[in-house]
Amino acid sequence: MSQFQFLLDEHVGASLQRALLRRQRDIIVWRIGDAGAPPRGTLDPQILLWCERNGFSLVTNNRASMPAHLSEHLAADHHVPGIFTLNDDMSIGETVDELLLLWTAADPQEYADQLNYLPVSG
Repeated sequence: MSQFQFLLDEHVGASLQRALLRRQRDIIVWRIGDAGAPPRGTLDPQILLWCERNGFSLVTNNRASMPAHLSEHLAADHHVPGIFTLNDDMSIGETVDELLLLWTAADPQEYADQLNYLPVSG
């Protein structure tokens, strides 16, 4: 089983990335704007293409337009390793726990081509 690689969109705070890396040093978690990741300001459809090409699951707080972007992406016969939408009611610690649970125990294929709302475990 492979493990998730996470790409945090540019509106997700850097504190989530730092907290994940503090808890699990070998997790791959990049943010938009990091070296190797899409640059800040990249439009969502291009981010989904990048995630598809690079095998990253997107972590976003974009509840408004991401469902439509994913539908268009899939309709164009593209795929995505998964999208995880943050929950404003979860603390950063709860969010870290949830993403680490996915990283350690879930099969990424179970979440492919889906938009999932955190928490997925509860």
